[in-house]
Amino acid sequence: MAGHAARDTVLLMAGGRADRGGSTTLRGRRGECERLDRLLAGVRAGSSGVLVVRGEAGVGKSALLDYVVESAADLQVVRAAGVESEMELAFAALHQLCAPALDRLGRLPGPQRDALGTAFGLQAGAAPDRFLVGLAVLSLLSEAAGERPLVCVIDDAQWLDKASAQALAFVARRLAADAVLVLFAAREPGADLCGLPELVVEGLPEADARELLASVVRGPLDERVRQRIVAETRGNALALLELPRGLSQAELAAGFGLAEALPLPGRIEQSFLRRVESLPAETRLLLVVARLSRSATRRWYGARPAGSG
Repeated sequence: MAGHAARDTVLLMAGGRADRGGSTTLRGRRGECERLDRLLAGVRAGSSGVLVVRGEAGVGKSALLDYVVESAADLQVVRAAGVESEMELAFAALHQLCAPALDRLGRLPGPQRDALGTAFGLQAGAAPDRFLVGLAVLSLLSEAAGERPLVCVIDDAQWLDKASAQALAFVARRLAADAVLVLFAAREPGADLCGLPELVVEGLPEADARELLASVVRGPLDERVRQRIVAETRGNALALLELPRGLSQAELAAGFGLAEALPLPGRIEQSFLRRVESLPAETRLLLVVARLSRSATRRWYGARPAGSG
């Protein structure tokens, strides 16, 4: 729970803007941003696009998705995120994505309308045909894109429920002349997303990793400690931001008593746990509530029209 909330915060920090060569991009992600910009330009021109952003936890996938959302203020944007605790709930993630467009459900052909309505519990019926559900989502997104180009952003795709993953992959493979861009982010995409275009996100280059590390270490930082942190994190933005929080000033300044290396995920988790455990009980409860409402909140803000405040 705490890991997700902190991850969202630090990835926004890791996505600090940098002006390089006249263009504004994420720190150390010029090439990735240029590829995403080309996809956005294509959907503005009426073309469809699909991309799976792949990389380890904390490397900056969510920051890239946020970059797309911020760059698409003139477009429609809908968001969804896989939730590990909902992986057994059929169509849970698909409902996140489609909810803002359900006012157009009545425009779909009858069999598609009935299949999607049953899948989302809007009407009674037997388990819907998965093919019809996929067609219905494709038709629904096409209807929405007919009004204004549409960007669909799906984070944590490794945690999509099976039914949603199948439907979204079905749609991604059948976009044709529709002005729809579908972006997935996943640590390791499942079998349903295999074969779709990919953008593999690696760790930050060393110079950018050092710059990011310097942004969170306010006091003296011994060069040996700096080198060790940069080497152990391999440019992972989340790790660069979190690992120094678990070191004392003496360890940072001179490396005294610096612990032996632990597995990176374990060290990040320890950092989150220390920070959460230091909070008052009421604040910890608020974090739990915030985590439970995270998916609904992201869907709401992602679907709001530009300029709605």
